[in-house]
Amino acid sequence: MHDTKWDNIIFMIEEKFGIIDRRKEPIEINQSSTGQSIMGEVESVEFEAPQGKMKIERIARPKIVDKKVLSTKRIGGKVAIDYVYSDDEKTHEVKLYRFDNNEWREVDLTALV
Repeated sequence: MHDTKWDNIIFMIEEKFGIIDRRKEPIEINQSSTGQSIMGEVESVEFEAPQGKMKIERIARPKIVDKKVLSTKRIGGKVAIDYVYSDDEKTHEVKLYRFDNNEWREVDLTALV
């Protein structure tokens, strides 16, 4: 989801329901075989809808460009998969949650369509 589309969704939520809380937090997506942390970002918006308290979340992470399998031919050798991430391209995932019984439960977006 592009930034302009995300901003349009946030604008519509703010216009219809009002925003209770809006946050942006960095998260660790993965760790490479060299120990380098691969960082992403989670942006979440809480709002009060007719169904109750809701939260929409967008997770942005670097796009996986390649996958390298690191292995040895020795018995009992270590096998690892090292992903190569893009420096400028990102992938986005959007999730919707409903606050139910004092915890956030994910809403199936395919059921809404």
